[in-house]
Amino acid sequence: MNDIKITEEMCKNALNKLKRKNPYGWDLNIYRGCQHGCKYCFAMYSHKYMNSSEFFNDIHIKTNIVDELEKELKSNSWKREIINIGGVTDSYQPIENKYKIMPEILKLLIKYKTPAIISTKSKLILRDYDLIDELSRLTYVNVAETITTMDENIRKKIEPFGAKSLERFEVLKEFRKTNVSTGLHVMPIIPYITDKYENFDEMFKIASECKVDYVLPGTLYLRGNTRVLFLNFIKEEFSELYDDFGALYKNGGANKEYKNDLYLMINELRDKYNLSSSYTKPMKEKLNQSENVQLSIFDYI
Repeated sequence: MNDIKITEEMCKNALNKLKRKNPYGWDLNIYRGCQHGCKYCFAMYSHKYMNSSEFFNDIHIKTNIVDELEKELKSNSWKREIINIGGVTDSYQPIENKYKIMPEILKLLIKYKTPAIISTKSKLILRDYDLIDELSRLTYVNVAETITTMDENIRKKIEPFGAKSLERFEVLKEFRKTNVSTGLHVMPIIPYITDKYENFDEMFKIASECKVDYVLPGTLYLRGNTRVLFLNFIKEEFSELYDDFGALYKNGGANKEYKNDLYLMINELRDKYNLSSSYTKPMKEKLNQSENVQLSIFDYI
């Protein structure tokens, strides 16, 4: 891993209210920047507000975020809506092993019985297994691992500092022992590299064995800084595919014909392994059992 510049900073708010609730209306990000180094990361744009282009090596830590979060959760206006933790940057990236902010965040969620969605590419989340287990007994908790490929040689190129794919599946398997709902996020699917039948077949077979609650796929989208960095990466590592990517991604997304064929294959494999496509079903079931969660949440699920 390259040398990392660490900056400690103060935040004005812990929670960020989203314009669209899909199905969560709040985002919480402990860090700015991410050490996982994923070549396709959509969040690179976020560093422009700090006049920095080093998204992977310039990491900012919101050192007062726990205090700010408690102020917001104990407010009379807080309705215990779902918080998406790490929607922009991974809360379990390597720096979290030093700062240990997530355990304090989870303790507050337990205290205020607040539901959460946690997505990661790390196995560090297992450190907080007991806290997440405790929270899941009070309200809805979803733990999702993003897994793009079962080929470790490819994984090391596109996600150099994330956990191995099998380690991510082990996380999902362990959390199935709790009340947590678990999800496999197959995103982004990278044309010509991770979109092969064999890759999905192996992935979905393991997902079925881990008894995940749902599988959520998503195709690669390229724009802004992400487009520039990703296409440069393709030119260096997969030069024979560079022209194909240029033709397929004339705009931000792949064309409709490609997506239709891709999702037809994915849906067939999901059916083969009896995997659900609904990430809201376990959410509705859990929240419907809780009288402490604002029922109007179902208006946007």
